[in-house]
Amino acid sequence: MAITVQTMTDEQRKSVALEYLKAFDNAGTTSTGGSILDLFADDAQVMFPKWGLATGKEQIGRLFTDVGSTLVSIQHHYSEFTWVFSGSDLVVVEGTSHGEHKDGPWRAGVPDWGAGRWCDVFEIRDFLIQRCFIYLDPDYAGQDTERYPWLTRT
Repeated sequence: MAITVQTMTDEQRKSVALEYLKAFDNAGTTSTGGSILDLFADDAQVMFPKWGLATGKEQIGRLFTDVGSTLVSIQHHYSEFTWVFSGSDLVVVEGTSHGEHKDGPWRAGVPDWGAGRWCDVFEIRDFLIQRCFIYLDPDYAGQDTERYPWLTRT
């Protein structure tokens, strides 16, 4: 059996990344009713701050279950995304979100230093996510003021 490598356009890679973000907003269900894990290669990697690196669908599922269990809801602001394409398999998307964490609500820009601004770096090949590194502040509700005292200053 030969290894299949399908050439993808930037728009096709963007559509895979968008499907992932929309599935995350939809409690892990894709637009076709499948699992968000269906969007990943078997040996994919996902990195989430304060969780670490998950390798393979089983660990990625555990990561998403752990993070998802802390969220009541999340909504990414699709119209505000900034996309960067590398000319290879890499896609970078920067954006904002709002939602509710178990510790309270958040909205990007409210307050300006708070959660809701994020950046994801994807490697997408053969219509599957090979790697997704997520860069954000996981303190969605802004409760980590003891370690960052300047957050309590008005």
